[in-house]
Amino acid sequence: MKALVYEGVETLAFRDVPDITARDGEHLIRIEAVGICGSDMHAYLGHDARRPAPLILGHEAAGVVQGGPLDGTRVTINPLVTCGTCPACQAARENLCPTRQIISMEPRPGAFAQYVSMPASNLVTVPDAVALDKASLAEPLAVSWHAARLALAALHPSMERNALVLGGGAIGLAAALALRAMGADSVTVVEPNPTRCAFLIDTCGERAVAEPDGLYPLIIDAVGYAATRATASTHAQPGGVMAHVGLGEDTGGLDVRRMTLQEITFIGTYTYTAQDFRDTAQAIFDGRLGPLDWFQTRPLAEGAAAFHDLRHGAVATPKIVLDPWA
Repeated sequence: MKALVYEGVETLAFRDVPDITARDGEHLIRIEAVGICGSDMHAYLGHDARRPAPLILGHEAAGVVQGGPLDGTRVTINPLVTCGTCPACQAARENLCPTRQIISMEPRPGAFAQYVSMPASNLVTVPDAVALDKASLAEPLAVSWHAARLALAALHPSMERNALVLGGGAIGLAAALALRAMGADSVTVVEPNPTRCAFLIDTCGERAVAEPDGLYPLIIDAVGYAATRATASTHAQPGGVMAHVGLGEDTGGLDVRRMTLQEITFIGTYTYTAQDFRDTAQAIFDGRLGPLDWFQTRPLAEGAAAFHDLRHGAVATPKIVLDPWA
């Protein structure tokens, strides 16, 4: 089969790799659409020790089951494989499973390929009326759905439900969509890239700005660099909530003294629970997250060029989805 293989820092090769078969108790999925995630970019830049080369990246995927009792079923894929028996899994907090695996990290190759193997419990059936490229957005949308759910739950009931989202990429835009779907009063997205900021305003209908102003009860950092954490610390309203989603860099930025003196709640959020993923997929199917027309599609064979363009800020759309069969 063909796959886009990460072979070293800023080096990707579209080439033949050994065919895979379904693991015991799993299903073979023909990948029809797979998105490029920020974590894929971190690996591409050599910033993710969990993803050493050579490796097939990609985990935002949708496709069609090949063979077996589910043959022909259109599915979107929850890439997080968990044990199902540990205390975290039993508490429906599967994202905290100590033995969790995710496709695009060993021992599970990713979805920048024509096929992957996945357990049935990780598959959500996609209605015929929903395009599979849109269905592949369930994974990044679920990341933000989870963060928005936790942040709103932590917000004191006396505070307004006004939010600031740092970062206008897919996770940031998805956070804005999720917050509104959950009843946030207003959402402002901060995106310093002028081309992307204009896209968010003109195409997505977002309230987007290059720099924030004022204080906000709720802030979601969808970037995760020291600079964005510093911005979040500065603009969080006393008694407010900061939810941290981005994995840009490990340290720096937080004004812990201000957070302590002003009782600002900090929440680290990682991926999503299985229920979050199902709820997000259903929100897509129901149209509650909007038209989801803010991505572009390219052939997987041109994936290296897509990464290069993203690396150099030459892409206005928040998401690139790759097609392994184009």
